[in-house]
Amino acid sequence: MFYGATIWKLLALGALALASCSQVEPTVEINGIAVPPVPALNAAEIAQGESLYQRECASCHGSNLEGQPNWKRRDADGNLPTPPHDGSGHTWHHSDEELIAVILQGGEVYDGTMPSFDGKLSLTDVDALLAYIKSYWEKEDREFQRLPSQINRHQHLFL
Repeated sequence: MFYGATIWKLLALGALALASCSQVEPTVEINGIAVPPVPALNAAEIAQGESLYQRECASCHGSNLEGQPNWKRRDADGNLPTPPHDGSGHTWHHSDEELIAVILQGGEVYDGTMPSFDGKLSLTDVDALLAYIKSYWEKEDREFQRLPSQINRHQHLFL
């Protein structure tokens, strides 16, 4: 009797485990392209990113990620002012790979004056910074931003 009851309990637990694994969030469709849903933001990573942001980025990008006024217009030297990183800017239009490259290599790629943080910030630091920045975006913006990141990650399939 004990043996049979134990088997049924194990089978029931196994069925529950399989059922919970099979509950996959639906994909999001953007312009006819299926994009996996964005992962939940990690509170600890956001807190680390906020600390790094306030120390390394806020003096130029603003303590609330607001950027500089008229950030879309070139200044007298021909440079683009520091853009906002909240949802009002265009940061969410760029893939993670592009954002990481700008953080580590500097803003010259986009005619900006942002310094390079290569050697000053680790990839873990950069990931935390991006998590903090993304915490200011609407879910739809994070879903949209994930699309170019997915394409960049899988571009070898299209070459």
